[in-house]
Amino acid sequence: MTTDDAIDRIPVSLGARSYEVRIGAGLLARAGAEIAPLLRRRRVAVLTDERVADLHLGALREGLGDIAMSALALPAGEATKSWAGLTRAVEWLLSEKVERRDIVVALGGGVIGDLAGFAAAILRRGVRFVQIPTTLLAQVDSSVGGKTGINSPHGKNLIGAFHQPSLVLADIGLLDTLAPRDFLAGYGEVVKYGLLGDAGFFDWLEANGSGLASGDRGLRQRAVRRSVEMKAGIVERDETEEGERALLNLGHTFAHALEAATGYSDRLLHGEAVAIGCALAFELSQRLGLCAQEAPSRVRAHLKVMGMRCDLADVPGDLPDAEGLLALMAQDKKVQDGRLRFILARGIGEAFVADGVDPGVVRQLLAERLAGR
Repeated sequence: MTTDDAIDRIPVSLGARSYEVRIGAGLLARAGAEIAPLLRRRRVAVLTDERVADLHLGALREGLGDIAMSALALPAGEATKSWAGLTRAVEWLLSEKVERRDIVVALGGGVIGDLAGFAAAILRRGVRFVQIPTTLLAQVDSSVGGKTGINSPHGKNLIGAFHQPSLVLADIGLLDTLAPRDFLAGYGEVVKYGLLGDAGFFDWLEANGSGLASGDRGLRQRAVRRSVEMKAGIVERDETEEGERALLNLGHTFAHALEAATGYSDRLLHGEAVAIGCALAFELSQRLGLCAQEAPSRVRAHLKVMGMRCDLADVPGDLPDAEGLLALMAQDKKVQDGRLRFILARGIGEAFVADGVDPGVVRQLLAERLAGR
């Protein structure tokens, strides 16, 4: 990692597909200078959503300077990450005559980043794209690593491709425009990094989480930097999730089932589902005798202090019963040979991939937590 004028530059070293993640305030205002070295012709096609367009599209247009820009704003929300949203994006890019050597820009959160990346992956068999993540969740997780895709009624992210961006510009200043709920949803992914592999980072978050939430840019930049450093390292060692990269799915087996159960709606945001999933994963680990009771208690305590959702009781509206949630988990991408795979933990910062977890223990845990609703 290098630092220049308060901009952190974290390399993701993947041979010919290598790129930088640049983190700091003011990157949107200098987007033209950052992106220009990638351009064969001075134009970009921007995919965004209507909410982000209202907040940031004008600033991006100004920051691009003399680089021509066209833009499509899609409806905000997880429902856009669908065949319909993908079709609309791809057909628009074709109508804009985007060529293989051009650049597509994803301006938005995880939904837009995943959708735009997938559209770029399949357009003309592969077009380069730049991520400009506008949410905490996207800055620390979904914009880095090349996972792109859409949802299916069968489950989350079941349709997609690995397609690495050419550059990621994570402007910390954009986080100031997030609603508290959206910021905390992203914080669920930040906590995940401490829980899966850096106990010291989790200690730091316990001490500094309230400062992050209240808007301290220095703390926010440090949290994003450490999260990206951890993800970049894992992606470099296991780009296509053959092994270690699965650790990044801590909490996600539960989370994806809950998102499917709530219809990928605003009832439960992805980061909120991940936070609940992490708490459940640690409780499952404790019930299986893998970690002490202190670990899940500490996880839930920190999430509660931050004002976050951390249990099934915190999900509004109806949910399936334990058997129904297990059935949704069976559609997860991490299922192998029909067996559920969970990311479990021997303690905070000590996650590992577990095959063949007894469904009965999972069913009992879900049933008890559902009974508390």
